[in-house]
Order: sequence, then structure tokens, then C-alpha cells
Amino acid sequence: MDKTKTPFSKDTKLAELLTEDRRLLQLLPRFGIGLGFGDRSVDYVCQMNHVNTELFLMICYIYSNSDFRPGKEELRHINMSDLLSYLKASHRYYLDERFPHIEAHLQNIIEACGQKYGPMLSHFYKEYKQEVMRHIQYYEEEVVFPYIEALFNGQPTGSYKIDEFEHNHTNIQDVLDDMMNILLKYLPGDILPKERIEISLDIMELSDDLNRHSLIEERILIPYVELLENTQS
Repeated sequence: MDKTKTPFSKDTKLAELLTEDRRLLQLLPRFGIGLGFGDRSVDYVCQMNHVNTELFLMICYIYSNSDFRPGKEELRHINMSDLLSYLKASHRYYLDERFPHIEAHLQNIIEACGQKYGPMLSHFYKEYKQEVMRHIQYYEEEVVFPYIEALFNGQPTGSYKIDEFEHNHTNIQDVLDDMMNILLKYLPGDILPKERIEISLDIMELSDDLNRHSLIEERILIPYVELLENTQS
């Protein structure tokens, strides 16, 4: 692991870590970690909450530095069940919290747009959401995760291999760009400007989180499963 890219460690106070990079706050509930941990270290809080410290740090590193890549030796120390639990919790966060929040505010803007822009904005948002759901809810949850669990438990897995997952990672940036262009560039200036700014920030934050989610799968999940496949081949 390249220490020049990891400015914090298991001995860092968790509160200091979160203050340094506020994006890491949203990771806590996905690990089942609550607030109120005082000046305790990352390692102490992880152990208190039965969380694999190495995995927690890896994910924090990727959120803080998109260039970070763990090495094979570091990957061997994580727990696959913990990783899958984290990814599933992330899915629930997106589907049960972030999308409903965005939809509630976006609907106000769609209604205020009328027929000229409303249906178009609604179309791009639905396409964006469906593409995310198709990948994380149907492909990952129904195909990829059951395969990994079977592989991990030494059960028959059929002909599927994790490199197929790598090829199925979908780029939804074009749809997102179209939607943001309508919100920021083409709607008349008097259509709910404050709410448009707020929802645009929410969508950008969700997009950044989804990109980090993909990086976690590409740099932790896929190489870890490849190690399992090579061990059992």
C-alpha cells in the first residue's frame, strides 16, 4: 500500500478523519457505525462495531483519493462478507433515501416547467434512475453477489466469472449531463431557481458517490474475487 496516498491510519482519531473529509460521514451508517465516539481511534471504533478496520480504511482511502489502489496483500486481509454487507447497505441508501429525496424536490420543478421542459426533464431523470437500478439492484444483487457468496462458500458457480461484471459497469454520465444541462442551462431563470440549485447539488453529490461506489467495486471487489477464482481454479 502506497503510504504517500494514505494520509490517515487506524490510529487516527475518527472524528479528525471525518472533519478532514466530510464525504466520509455518509459511510458510517453503511458500516453500522453511530456517532458519539469521542476521541477514539479508527481502529477502536471499528472494533467496537465489529467492522473490519482494513476494509473501512480502504474504502475511506478511495473516497478521499480516487487514484488510490490497494495491493493484493492488503486485499487478502479484508473480509468478503463485510464488503458485501457494505455494498448492499450502499444500495439501500441510494434506493431508499437518495432517490426518493431527489424525486420529491425534482417533482416540484417538473410541475413548474409545464409541457415545454417538464416531460423532457422527467424522461432524463427516469432514464438515469432506471440505469442505476438496472445495474445495482438487478445485476449486482441478483447475479454478481450470489455468485460471489457461492464462490466464497465453495459452492457450484456455473460458468460466470467476475470479469463479466467488469464489462457490465455502465457509464450513465451522458444521461446525467443531459439532465443537468436542462436544470442549469435551459430552464427559464424564474422557475424555482433556489430549488434548482439545491437539487443540482444533490444530484452531483449522488453522482460522485456512485462513482466512488464503482471504484470500490473495481479496485476492491473485482481483484479480491479474482484472487478467490484463482485459488479455486
